[in-house]
Amino acid sequence: MTPKPLRRFIALSQALGWMEDDSLPFLQATLGPTAIQVSNEAICIDAGLDAKTLEALLEHAAIKMRDAGWIKGWRNERYTVFASNQAGDLDLTQPLFQLERAAFRRFGLTSRAVHINGYTAKAELWIAQRASNKAIDPDKLDNLAAGGISAGENVWDCVIRELAEEAGIPDQLARLAVASGSLRTTRVETDGWHDEIIYTYDLKLPDDFVPKNTDGEVAGFQRYRFEQIEAILPRMTLDAAAVTQAFLKQQERC
Repeated sequence: MTPKPLRRFIALSQALGWMEDDSLPFLQATLGPTAIQVSNEAICIDAGLDAKTLEALLEHAAIKMRDAGWIKGWRNERYTVFASNQAGDLDLTQPLFQLERAAFRRFGLTSRAVHINGYTAKAELWIAQRASNKAIDPDKLDNLAAGGISAGENVWDCVIRELAEEAGIPDQLARLAVASGSLRTTRVETDGWHDEIIYTYDLKLPDDFVPKNTDGEVAGFQRYRFEQIEAILPRMTLDAAAVTQAFLKQQERC
């Protein structure tokens, strides 16, 4: 994929994301040309707009993109846009506004997600296969469970929810998941700039436990020995592959 030029997306006097020029007309049609300043480096929204007004305008622009086929997989689920600190990390104490999750890449906004590795005492990993009707990465291999953190949801509650929905993990077992770190993935995708912070967890499953999907987003599960994983990494989503590799490296150190 040939990378498209990106400009810094600035709103509320903060650098919030990265935008391709192809998305700019939808923004201009919604906000009007006088509310947007475009330079070689950035697309800046009028600093006089408050967060609530900006949220409504971006949502309207996103709907225009959806109706034009530029945003697929509309979920009617919102993510929170946070301010950034001086180091460029999200400041989770400063939520700015919310936006439909499917629109995040078009504005290059930073999303948050959880990924859970499910493993056994026999040095095996449970790997999921995404359903063929998924809007993003259909049929690709994935971690035991993974999903975005919705607006108003905390990380731990997302872990428990995703384990239940995607792998049928009962609450008592799910609560044995252990936080193992975080990573950030960024890349150009066909629907814009992907920027996501992934909180990783590891869950040791009983040898006789078989995951079962309950929300229709997973086609099935298969167990692989640790030494078999490298061969299937090219079939995994990029994020799941990164999470899996981090898990295996940690196992080597143990």
